[in-house]
Formats: sequence, C-alpha cells, structure tokens
Amino acid sequence: MWTKIFSKPDFSADNRSMQYVNLGKSGLKVSRLCLGCMAFGTTEWQAWTIGEKESRAVVRRALELGINFFDTADVYSSGVSEQILGKALRDFARRDQVVVATKVNGPTGDGANDRGLSRGHILNAVNASLRRLQTDYIDLYQVHRWDYSTPIEETLEALNDLVRWGKVRYCGASSMFAWQFCTSLHTATRNGWARFVSMQNHYNLVYREEEREMIPLCRHEGVALLPWSPLARGLLAGIRRGGDTETLRSRTDEYSHRLYALPGDLAVADRVIEVAARLGSRPSQVALAWLIAQPGITAPVFGARTPEHVEEAAGALALNLESEDMRLIEELYQPHPVLGHE
Repeated sequence: MWTKIFSKPDFSADNRSMQYVNLGKSGLKVSRLCLGCMAFGTTEWQAWTIGEKESRAVVRRALELGINFFDTADVYSSGVSEQILGKALRDFARRDQVVVATKVNGPTGDGANDRGLSRGHILNAVNASLRRLQTDYIDLYQVHRWDYSTPIEETLEALNDLVRWGKVRYCGASSMFAWQFCTSLHTATRNGWARFVSMQNHYNLVYREEEREMIPLCRHEGVALLPWSPLARGLLAGIRRGGDTETLRSRTDEYSHRLYALPGDLAVADRVIEVAARLGSRPSQVALAWLIAQPGITAPVFGARTPEHVEEAAGALALNLESEDMRLIEELYQPHPVLGHE
C-alpha cells in the first residue's frame, strides 16, 4: 500500500490553470480532464500500448498539470495497466490527492465465473484490482457495460457492500442503454443502496447519439458524464488511417474502424481541422473544448501516449469556442446506429 514516509514532488507551480468540479452530486472534486490509461501495459495485449517507463512519464506530466483523475480497467493489458498506474501514483502523488477509477465486468480468466457482474466476480475482481493498484480503496468503481446474465439487484447489492466495507468510495457505470441505467438508479434508490454517481459513455463530435436519451437522463439525475473516446480514437486529432498522419494505433486498432466508418465521420473531422487552423489551435483541442462546453459534461476521459499529448489536452481548457465555431463543427453530423455498448 502507498506510504507517506517520503515527500512527493511539488507540482503546484504547473497546475494553477486546472479546473475542478464535483463528480455529479457527490462531494468528490475531480479535474476537468481524466487521464485514461488503456494505453498503459504490454504489446502482448495491443500493439499500440506503451510500457511502464513511457507510462510513468505520462502520469507525471498529468499530475504536473493538475490532473487528479485517472481511469483504468482490470481488463486493460490483463491488469498490467492497473499495476503501472498504481506504482506511478504511489511514487508521484499522495493517495488522498488523486482520484483512481477502475472497472469490472470483462474476462479476467478462463473460468465461467471469471467475468460479468455477479456478486462472486465483483468481490474477486475488486480485491485483485486493489492489489494491482497498491491501494486500500478505489475512488470510483465502474461496471464495464451491462451484464445481461446477472440480475441488476445482485450487482448493485454487491457494489453497495463494497462501499459499506470501505473498499470503494463511489460507484459508476459505462456505456449502456438509458432504460438500463434508469433501472439501475431506480433499483438502488428503492433499496437504499449506493447509486451510480457517474456514466462513462461514448460521446464525441462524430458520435452524438447519447444526446437523445442518456445525456438528458444523467443531467436530470445529477449524474456525472465522463465521455470515453473524446477524440474518436484519434480521428478528431487529425489522424488518418493510410495517410501521412497514420499511427500504429490507427493502423492496427480494428475496434476504432468499426466505430468510425461512416463517410460523414471524416467530413466532421475535416471540419474540425479547418476550425482549428483558423483559431491557431490543434484539432484535438477544438474537439475537447467542444465536448467540455456541452451541458452536463464533467470530465472527458482522454488517452495519451506521450507527455506532449497530455499538454495538448490540457490546452483545450483555455480554448473558448464562439457560437459560429460550434455551428460549423456541429452542422455536418449524421445519425449513427448505437455504437460502443458491446
């Protein structure tokens, strides 16, 4: 577990421009940007992941810039992401000064019960995550999608027990249908259990279907919105598969190709580049600034493979888009089928 015997680096000089808000209706303060740690781990999991040395540099720069919110999952690199994040935060930060989020649901072994949101798997998974993160508690424990094979009552009661036992401070959820999330909130309220305080949903300039049901629901209920893939897997940062800006991830990440394949997606992304050029900003900053300006958004979960990526994301907080800028980057949007719930 983390020690406080030795002093931690003083990052106060660099983080004065960071903004902090409450996580939904909770009293927990989080930075307006959340560093997603899916890229931390081993190339045995994904070709585009980065190792511990590179990951530590990213975490350190995030802390220097005032980011106190870090998101991972037990399935990222089969737990290696949690290990790297836990060790880096132990070395660079005080435990009570950072907000650590992880997730449960995905397969963590070959057994029939090594996945899902059953009570048994949740209890086993949280203990494994605590060990890898080298901490006594998880600030935000999120269900990683909906489990169709487990009654929601069983899942919510198990999560409530984790809160009562002090292993988890708050509970959250990730992409699902609005009726599923509404059922979860109602069930927790009816039984006096801990409610989900956050929703990590799929939302960006090229995928805005969440504006129909989920976002209005979360705003009504005071639930924090933590959009994942805010840059559409790099598309909104100007990265193009097969072009001069192609990266290893854009070339090998097949999931992103399934998410962003409509002709209109590229048109929106190109418009973001045009607006960014006129404003003297980076496309990623325009995309993040638009997202942060949307009602109800608490903290986009952005990924980074270098300290420069973190600096670029932090720069979005200082970018104020005019109404004409917003109109230009919104007007080309085309409706999509539901994406990201699997």
